[in-house]
Amino acid sequence: MQMSKKTIIILLCVLTASHVVSVAQDSDMNRFIDALMSRMTLHEKIGQLNLPTGNEIVSGLATNDPLAELIRRQECGGFLNVKDPARIREYQRIVVEETDLKIPLLAGADIVHGYQTVFPIPLALSCSWDTTAVERMAHISAIEASAGGINWTYSPMVDICHDARWGRIAEGSGEDPYLGSKFAAAYVRGYQGDMSSGDNILSCMKHYALYGASEAGLDYNTVDMSRIRMFNEYFAPYQAAVDAGVGSVMTSFNVVDGVPATANRWLLNDVLRDSWHFDGFVVTDYNAIEEMDVRGVAKLPEASVLAFQAGTDMDMVSSGFLNHLEKAVADGKVKEEQIDSACRRILEAKYRLGLFDNPYRHCKPETASEVIYSPEHRAAAREIAAETFVLLKNSDNLLPLARKGKIALVGPMADAREQMCGMWALSCDPSKYRSLLESMRDAVGDSAEILYAKGSNIYLDSVMEAGAAAWRPLERGDNDRLLSEALAVAENADVIVAALGECAEMSGESVSRSSLDIPDAQSRLLKAMVATGKPVVLLLFTGRPLTLNWEVANVPAILDVWYGGSEAGDAIADVVFGDKTPAGKLTATFPRAVGQLPMAYNHLSTGRPDPEEGVFNHYQSNYLDVSTKPLFPFGYGLSYTKFDYSDLRLSNDVLSPDGKITATVTVTNTGNRDGIEIVQLYIRDCYASICRPVKELKAFRRVFLKKGECRDITFELTEKDLRFYNTDLQHVSEPGEFSIMIGPNSSDLICAKFTLTD
Repeated sequence: MQMSKKTIIILLCVLTASHVVSVAQDSDMNRFIDALMSRMTLHEKIGQLNLPTGNEIVSGLATNDPLAELIRRQECGGFLNVKDPARIREYQRIVVEETDLKIPLLAGADIVHGYQTVFPIPLALSCSWDTTAVERMAHISAIEASAGGINWTYSPMVDICHDARWGRIAEGSGEDPYLGSKFAAAYVRGYQGDMSSGDNILSCMKHYALYGASEAGLDYNTVDMSRIRMFNEYFAPYQAAVDAGVGSVMTSFNVVDGVPATANRWLLNDVLRDSWHFDGFVVTDYNAIEEMDVRGVAKLPEASVLAFQAGTDMDMVSSGFLNHLEKAVADGKVKEEQIDSACRRILEAKYRLGLFDNPYRHCKPETASEVIYSPEHRAAAREIAAETFVLLKNSDNLLPLARKGKIALVGPMADAREQMCGMWALSCDPSKYRSLLESMRDAVGDSAEILYAKGSNIYLDSVMEAGAAAWRPLERGDNDRLLSEALAVAENADVIVAALGECAEMSGESVSRSSLDIPDAQSRLLKAMVATGKPVVLLLFTGRPLTLNWEVANVPAILDVWYGGSEAGDAIADVVFGDKTPAGKLTATFPRAVGQLPMAYNHLSTGRPDPEEGVFNHYQSNYLDVSTKPLFPFGYGLSYTKFDYSDLRLSNDVLSPDGKITATVTVTNTGNRDGIEIVQLYIRDCYASICRPVKELKAFRRVFLKKGECRDITFELTEKDLRFYNTDLQHVSEPGEFSIMIGPNSSDLICAKFTLTD
């Protein structure tokens, strides 16, 4: 479509006017901050760089606690981990009424997948492949959190992860940099908006960088990789968050090139600021500067200087900046101009949040009851949760279940509403939520009978269970008695639904696992249920991929429901009984064995790839005891209907550097239900100056097709989609042959080829 000359002139005028307004706003901000900083002492400027925690404050008046005294002395720029909205408001009051500078405070918290309306964990959200839903989730989270006094969230976590042993895989969007980039930008847009509203909160992208590649899947562990791999496989989501305008960045705990990320000048200055043009502020992760001492890098005074000189602006918890930077300036190790720059970046963030106009902008007790856990937000959480569930197996169309007869619901997750929310749900209120048992009984009404038995504890070993549920202890019973009760219930049922998996505390921070099996007590329960001969549906609660070899071989239907949030019970019932058709697709590979990890679909080919599935071939890249293939590949997910792919065709078999090529595939819903299919496009650079992945996701479409409907799905590619980082870290494409592959997942693909010309 060609635009008229008049239309072009109007658009140019609009863009010019927007630019003028933006420049004027920046000018106003700069004048305000210049005037403010001219009144600040060096100590007060450094105070803005200090971020203490309020998590030790559990009782007493806010006016008398240690954090309040720091605020009065103007020795902090904000705080984290204060949940009480009244307390947050009191801290802002102290600033406004009891300090001369009256600089408002950042109130930070890990609002990762919801406030009191809790959405599915981020890994689950990514399985929706729905960036619009994630942006909506983040916006609702911002509305609720801001009503509760929070103006800064430590989200999104955009770390790419190839190793499910790492518990924090639950907080990210999986293993693919392209998909991860789309979600990173969606989170930032949802939280921050245009910063014009009191409903907008500051987003903090984390963990910069490479945290998801911790060796052995062990949290806080070493990371070591080439820079080519950093840029090609890990950096894209971080850059996407920056491009989306994220206001702050959190450093990661790990080392990069042997240097702690918090003190890595190349990472924070050369890449983040100079190359990606990030203009917000950088904050450490919890106590990261002090931990440089334990790493053997430097004691706190020197570590503080190293971190600051590298580009870190704000020190979370360690108080290293507050206690040591002033002396570093006196000793000539740090220039006051550098302190000014860091302080300015934090003040700019507060200005853009509107805090100088109204420090109480994010303290809204008058509207909190209307927006927090509102019916509208609950409906959104229920709808989005259903999008995230992944149907892994469904023999003989066992699912959806009919609302008739007797249904046995067994397992420790069946009646445990406190487990629905998963990790990092700090403001969740389980007393408001419904358990799966309650939701299923409500869903069937008088049409069917839901029989219930817990069936088992999480583990057979009480010590293991205590460790897994350290934060939210689970009620424990005798495993043999629980199993007997479940068998009695199953005997009277027509079908068995087993709600099993990890408890919420088994994924997230500091919960790495060396085994990815379903815990032993629950595995015993599941095997006993299958042995009854009754049809069994496994509802899998988890924050990571698990090894499910026995389950896949023996259980007729498996639905991965992750941790679905406050409305998980109702959302699961919606899908189990067929009111919703599952459409989720995996964003992290499910391995057959822990020994395959780390594992991802977009790996490089070896010179001796495994030539024959399931057969050991000597002197080839395979295992003696297990296939090299995953149990479930990236992008995998079934539906209650069936989609067929056919007739892949390209608009041309040659792509010029300034041209485009379209790929069209026909997708047909050949089943008996309407459904959503996630159509995925991958490419392979067949020959390049460095080894390239066997396939890379480059586009996807969520497509709704009615039963029997056939539709042509078209994708467009340009030379930019073919670029990668070469040995000189230049972002280039190279002429030659490429494969385009389209299908329902990263394994089941149809292929066509084209050539990129010079």
